[in-house]
Amino acid sequence: MVKQPATALKCYHCGQTCEEVLWIDQKSFCCFGCKTIYEILQENDLCEYYTFEASPGTQGKVLDDTYAYLDEADVRKKVVEFDSADFVRVRFFVPAIHCSSCIWLLEHLERLDTGIAKSEVNFIQKTVAIDFDPQKIRLSNVVSLMAKVGYAPQITLDKEEKKTAASSGLVLKLAIAGFSFGNVMLFSFPEYLGLDHNDTALMRTFSWLNLVLAVPVFFYSAREYFTAAQASFRQKQINIDVPIALGLLALFLRSSYDIITASGPGYLDSFTGLVFFLLIGRWFQSKTYETLSFDRDFKSYFPLAVHKRVASHWEPVVIYELKKNDQIRIRNMEIVPADSTLLDALAYIDYSFVTGESRPVKVNQGETIYAGGRLIGQPVVLAVEQKTSQSHLTSLWNNEAFRKVEESKYRKIIDQAARRFTWIVMGIAAITAIYWYITAPASMWLVITSVLMVACPCALALAAPFTYGSMLRVFGKHKLYLKNADVIERLASIDAVVFDKTGTITTGSTPEIKFTGNLSEEEAGWIKLLTSYSTHPLSSLVTKYIPVVSDAMVTAYKELPGKGIEGVIDGHTVRIGSHLFTGAEPVLHLNASFVFVSVDGAVRGYYSIATPVRKYMKAMLKRLGPTCVALLSGDNDGDREKMAGLFPSSTQFLFNQSPHDKLEFIRNLQVQGKKVLMVGDGLNDAGALKQSDVGIAITDDTAIFTPACDGILQGDQVNALDHFMDLAKTSTYILRAAFAISFMYNAIALSFAVTGHLTPLVAAILMPVSSISVVGFSSLAVRYVTNRKMNQQFFIFNTQLHALWKNIFQAKKP
Repeated sequence: MVKQPATALKCYHCGQTCEEVLWIDQKSFCCFGCKTIYEILQENDLCEYYTFEASPGTQGKVLDDTYAYLDEADVRKKVVEFDSADFVRVRFFVPAIHCSSCIWLLEHLERLDTGIAKSEVNFIQKTVAIDFDPQKIRLSNVVSLMAKVGYAPQITLDKEEKKTAASSGLVLKLAIAGFSFGNVMLFSFPEYLGLDHNDTALMRTFSWLNLVLAVPVFFYSAREYFTAAQASFRQKQINIDVPIALGLLALFLRSSYDIITASGPGYLDSFTGLVFFLLIGRWFQSKTYETLSFDRDFKSYFPLAVHKRVASHWEPVVIYELKKNDQIRIRNMEIVPADSTLLDALAYIDYSFVTGESRPVKVNQGETIYAGGRLIGQPVVLAVEQKTSQSHLTSLWNNEAFRKVEESKYRKIIDQAARRFTWIVMGIAAITAIYWYITAPASMWLVITSVLMVACPCALALAAPFTYGSMLRVFGKHKLYLKNADVIERLASIDAVVFDKTGTITTGSTPEIKFTGNLSEEEAGWIKLLTSYSTHPLSSLVTKYIPVVSDAMVTAYKELPGKGIEGVIDGHTVRIGSHLFTGAEPVLHLNASFVFVSVDGAVRGYYSIATPVRKYMKAMLKRLGPTCVALLSGDNDGDREKMAGLFPSSTQFLFNQSPHDKLEFIRNLQVQGKKVLMVGDGLNDAGALKQSDVGIAITDDTAIFTPACDGILQGDQVNALDHFMDLAKTSTYILRAAFAISFMYNAIALSFAVTGHLTPLVAAILMPVSSISVVGFSSLAVRYVTNRKMNQQFFIFNTQLHALWKNIFQAKKP
């Protein structure tokens, strides 16, 4: 690298005049920043970045104080998603994102500044999320850095303003291609009608006008195909854009040669029509993906709820209904659904879902608590600052900390098949070209173009996302909310199911509760108050059972998973939980769970809670058969006899299990080669849910959010668990059928193309049609099997209901 005095040279990266010239690889750079970016891209074989746009860093020349306003407290608060002393997360909309080099560069910003911890690009939405240390780099410097590398973000201070990817470029290309195609067809009418012998000069004029109209189509509308193909070659890879680019290039060059040399009219009607229909196909696919993304953001995910103050009491409401200044009540271990202001004196928030750090953060009255934080300790009241974002919470659900190690098997298969398929198409095109050059040279160019156009693995690539995406929406409709489509693939391979008991097999809908012991009315009020702080199913039942209301305050609240809860009320230490936690003697009694109570270390008694089994569980467990391998419970074995009557005889029953015991049991099954589904209530099972191949949390309270799980199932749908597993397996069969349709379509289309019975224009129309056929098949097949499976479940439900009414009617007969 050589440094020279200022000259009139332009910077290779940003295109600005160099005040001081830095040379590397015979390229001039104006500063170390531009040179560093070039070197990073060069090291990773990504210099095709410069083929997409001349001087891509032009927009990067900014003054040091251009974005200084972002460091002002009021402005900063409107921009960032999360803010703390040592961690900040911000998300920007970046319209300039357009290729793999953009993604790579933006996801390696930490190489340009050590203050940036991580950056992640969402290509479809054209957004980049950046985590950085504010002690090392300011927010204004982060934005300046993005601008200097050519990706100035579009900043809006209104968080509710919708940002959409700029699709106007595609529409403009489509419009130019359509305009040119229509006029080329018009100028070609004399040729179509066989009138070319009447006026040769007129025909030459029309041919040149066609060429003039085709030039912007070639250099603008079809540009992306050529740049993508060029980038593919530079990276020593091959993608679907390569055969398309070769076909377009062959048609345009051959047509240009014919017109310039006056040897023929060329094929510009086919060329412009080809580009037009290709862009229509691309527009269709982009719209389809946008629709799928919309459905996943707003339809497929669980309806998270929160308790909102209405008049003088609290009512559960879906988070979409929250508005600014609404007061909400968050209990221990619940997630804060929206950026809010703390109204109580103090709170401890676990931001591990956001930052990865599990250390609780102390928040004082009047300070902001960000969406995604989980409350640790006693309930607090918050005032909502802005409307909640379900997509933000679901992005936390997909945090790396909760991601399964396994990758999608079908995704790998599709990637490999698409690459091999493209090479096969190139080989077939070469053989076809040789054959037609020998037999009919005049038709060679059209035949080659048809072969390159009609064979496309796009349908193959669409098969998996649309099959699994459709099934994802079906599951959501029936109250099973999955984290992502990969879960369906893993669910289909399950061969071992493990259940938790309380809140999963049993339900608190109509419990039988009885207290044995000695409690004063004041102490009963304390118990009700303390249990109201917990989200555990047994705590909720005790809260509802006790009629006395206490106005006392709880301090030093603690909840120990698998053990119990404790707090100090009016100077007295109250403990509620297991016999070991409270120091009580175990009670030998069947068919009940026990919640023991101690005040200041003295055991005062216990609540015996007989919770009924969920409806139709026995039939579902019977259908699962040997797949149901174990029941794990943190309670005593009082319900062993009842559970034995429900489960298959081969099922293991393990009671008094700690969260760690459950996790180890799952791990041992996996060591034996089992694919394990863990079904629990999500409170004491977080470790087991995360360890399992698929973890499903059962909830009757939609305010509970368990990121460690892969799915959340509404309590009244547990009896359909086996049907969901069957649907997951069926979706893999549908996917294989979609693959077969895609391959069969390409085989048939290729046979017509290589024999010369398919024009390039028809081939361009058929290419998006193949995608539509696969998408249509996947959607219809999923709908058919879903209706069949779920109707079968409804039939079983009606049969059981009919039998129940029959028994009641017969019992009433004299």
